[in-house]
Amino acid sequence: MTASLTLACLWAIIASIVAMVPRRFHWPGAVALIAAGIPLPGWVTWQNGPLWGMPVLAGVRCCCAGLWCRLRAARGGGDGARELAE
Repeated sequence: MTASLTLACLWAIIASIVAMVPRRFHWPGAVALIAAGIPLPGWVTWQNGPLWGMPVLAGVRCCCAGLWCRLRAARGGGDGARELAE
């Protein structure tokens, strides 16, 4: 297993742990996960090809989708969920 896939698996485990902690710890953990998760799909795709990169990209997107909806709602752009569904 390459280093990028190992880190992607570790990222998924840490994301699951952050989801289980009390709510006051969600945002610091989410910011760290997003900062680490943005370049991760590119690295996995570069090392292992698109067959491994696309599932990693889908996993990171699912984690970041809630943040995108909240940012859109905070800016007054509606609930944000409709834009994700389209």
